[in-house]
Amino acid sequence: MSNPKIFVIEYRVYGKPKSFIIRADSMSNAEAWHWASCDMGAAPIPKPGRPPLKKFSKPMAEKFGVSEVRWRESAKIEWKEDQPS
Repeated sequence: MSNPKIFVIEYRVYGKPKSFIIRADSMSNAEAWHWASCDMGAAPIPKPGRPPLKKFSKPMAEKFGVSEVRWRESAKIEWKEDQPS
């Protein structure tokens, strides 16, 4: 059973900053470059249950203006009920 996490990916397209949030089981630099390429419209978004598509690499993404890709796992939020006064 997978345990997906929430990741924030920040990048630039022709110098303009962009960011998005994605849920995935894991993240790496290569995955982040591919997802940034998907977000900016250069790479097709994979469909669940279909054969995997060729992933965009860093050099391929850079040809479409993607640069400075960074990613991080989002902070976990712990909800606490208000304590009665």
